[in-house]
Amino acid sequence: MNNNTVDLLVIGGGATGASIAYEATKRGLKVALLEAGDFGGATSSRSTKLLHGGVRYLELAFKTLDLAQLNLVREALFERAYWLKNVPFLAHRLELVLPSNNYFTQAYFGLGLKLYDLLAGENNLGESRFLSSAQIQKVLPLLSKEYNGGIAYSDGQFNDARLNILLALTAQKNGATLRSYCKVVELERDSRGKLCGAISEDRCNRIEKWKAKAIVNATGIKADQIRQMAHPELSPRILTSRGIHIVLEDNLCPEGSGLLIPSTDDGRVLFVLPFFGRTLVGTTDTTCEIEDAFSTTKEEEQYLISHINRWFPTLKDPAIKSSWAGGRPLIRSNTKAINSSRVVREHEIETLECGLVSALGGKWTTCRPIALDTLKAVEPIFNMSTNAGKELPIIGTGRNPSLTLKHLEIQKNELRKELPDSSLKDKQIEHLQSNYGLNALNIIKNAKVKKREPLSDKIPICEAEIGYSIEHECAYKPTDILARRCRLAMIDTEEAKRLLPIANKYLRESGLEEGELDLHN
Repeated sequence: MNNNTVDLLVIGGGATGASIAYEATKRGLKVALLEAGDFGGATSSRSTKLLHGGVRYLELAFKTLDLAQLNLVREALFERAYWLKNVPFLAHRLELVLPSNNYFTQAYFGLGLKLYDLLAGENNLGESRFLSSAQIQKVLPLLSKEYNGGIAYSDGQFNDARLNILLALTAQKNGATLRSYCKVVELERDSRGKLCGAISEDRCNRIEKWKAKAIVNATGIKADQIRQMAHPELSPRILTSRGIHIVLEDNLCPEGSGLLIPSTDDGRVLFVLPFFGRTLVGTTDTTCEIEDAFSTTKEEEQYLISHINRWFPTLKDPAIKSSWAGGRPLIRSNTKAINSSRVVREHEIETLECGLVSALGGKWTTCRPIALDTLKAVEPIFNMSTNAGKELPIIGTGRNPSLTLKHLEIQKNELRKELPDSSLKDKQIEHLQSNYGLNALNIIKNAKVKKREPLSDKIPICEAEIGYSIEHECAYKPTDILARRCRLAMIDTEEAKRLLPIANKYLRESGLEEGELDLHN
């Protein structure tokens, strides 16, 4: 049994856990990050891919006079700008359209979105604007003609799985210890009854012992399991809400602008977004049990299709190329109502008497403030201030993140020289840079020419990337490679299955187990 000693043990390697590990290493703490599956393999790779303040939360704030909703929007708008600035190869501005079929609705949307702009302040990505009937048909040419106007506003779109793994890998580069497919099976206490460590078991049944000054529970929808491991009598705090997404083969957003469907028959909000040349449709909010959080049903898929048919009536029988679901961790309300679409997705940092610190709730856009609040909670243990940390650029960005885009333009010429000639060369350059940023050249430059050739016209991944993801990015299973290190399985499951033998070949040669593709666990 290996014995390890760290300052901070973080359980859970999703967006929150990876952010905590990243921020903690910036402040000089010795950190271990343990994840029971793949980093970002659960909720954090199954989001709607939006960095946003939350227009729905803004509307609820004024309908219910709820300042908590308003504060959540303001915080999220600040964080949206943070990620767009600091990881510009993973995140970009996205215009969204709110259509209307009457002047009253258009005025209502316009007023709300002007307030959204004002809340963003200097972090505003662009003023919202009114669209005429002709303009809205140009932006969304297949949209029903009954919508004769609308409002366009800006939010951010990003690659959630890549940001998750790069946060973890940047923490590792700065001294953190990473373990994926490594489950915590026991929490240990000292003579005073305080938590002092944990025991973990990895995918090969190897046991490790971890001694830590502080233990953080960042396991998202499974937070109650760790809480009750510490204190079995504790009441659950997390409500799981399933969000389902489908990817359509048709590109309903050819001009690059997405669509926000503000209210379905049952009061939900749906997004229709550009996604690797296809269309991402989601999400629903359905309260569910943890074991059902990642499974889609035909009924739910049909629910989304029925709304697409209503808003895009000429699209008769859209083909679904991929689907997935993810469970969102919502903090339980004190009331009996469990309508998850009305639960504030704010976060809370809970410290138990035994010393366990749990980061509860939250969403992708605000994972950084969750991490900073978590570090505030452990300050007394380390007798230090966590207010400031050293600069630590995320892997793929430059020392000065504001110059990353300029350096990417320079790098394109080098990539063009290194990549084999093909009809996909421009698309391959874009793919490499949007996945790896300034690290793109390092992925391919030492690989044989054959291993640089694109394997798919959907996402032009090459064999060099598959080997790199196993050797340097903690990929241990085919789904890690084909769904998260690149997004191929998330846009076209059948195409990813075609490349499954190649992924399994590399896993086998690395001494790892071959496997199947699975988006539902």
